[in-house]
Amino acid sequence: MGENIAYNKWLVIVNPNAGNRKGKRDWSEISNLLEVNGFLYKAMFTERKYHAIELSSEGITAGYRRIIIIGGDGTMNEVVNGIFQQDACKSNEVTLGMITVGTGNDWGKMYNIPEDYEKAILAIKSGKTMLQDAGRANYTINGSTGQRYFANIAGMGFDASVVRRTNIQKDLGKSGKSSYYAALLKSLSNYKTTNTKVIVNYTETENDTFSISIGIGKFSGGGMIQTPEAIIDDGLFDITVIKSMTKIEIIRSLKKLFDGSILQHPKIISFKGERIRIESDPEIDLETDGELLGHTPVEFEILPKSIRAIYYGV
Repeated sequence: MGENIAYNKWLVIVNPNAGNRKGKRDWSEISNLLEVNGFLYKAMFTERKYHAIELSSEGITAGYRRIIIIGGDGTMNEVVNGIFQQDACKSNEVTLGMITVGTGNDWGKMYNIPEDYEKAILAIKSGKTMLQDAGRANYTINGSTGQRYFANIAGMGFDASVVRRTNIQKDLGKSGKSSYYAALLKSLSNYKTTNTKVIVNYTETENDTFSISIGIGKFSGGGMIQTPEAIIDDGLFDITVIKSMTKIEIIRSLKKLFDGSILQHPKIISFKGERIRIESDPEIDLETDGELLGHTPVEFEILPKSIRAIYYGV
């Protein structure tokens, strides 16, 4: 990372394990397409969890200002955290492009990134960018406070329980949508609701809660739409609270999670706000962009227009 770097050169961060090792299998095809389309780049491969945070932070410090992520939502989240952890430039002076090879690819859905590699690369080449908001979460872990940035959505309660089970399957070498839905159904069979206090811009509400979603974007869980009114650059979180439901009610309502009509359900409430604090008894877990972190109490803060991303458009 210490060599002189031209500012028109891209740093390509590849997660070879993304999408059940799709990142590794398809790298040859992707790299060939990058070269055919005239990209000057340096490729770096992640070797462990959180490695993409280090690679992106070090790359920006070395002079890179354009990054292509080849991975899924977890890799994207790590790169975003690397951008915020460096101090060589402002976060929105770094341009992010993505070629999706992950399981859910919810951040990619937000930007209409094509699954076809060549179309995704042509979108990056077009250079159409926009500024989106980011979120900062301060959470509790092992008796102390942790901090994490996210670019799409955070989930608490049931959502985090599903992520916990999904990550266990990933560690066993099992991933994909079938593994995710298996984790969802297994979590549903024994998950219990929790009393939560949600404070949004100093307005407080208390409920017996199934799950809470804090959205910058709309999509999560491989295409579910839990925050359907979220706008990625409005300077506000969209918060969806699913109150206590029976398992039958939840199963009957699953269609609403995918068609964007979830807010019409009588046991769902929603808010918009810049600052959020969530408390619960007992503790509930937190995940951001599919990465399991810590637990309540958690505080969220919006960071307006702090990420520059390439989108697919005509």
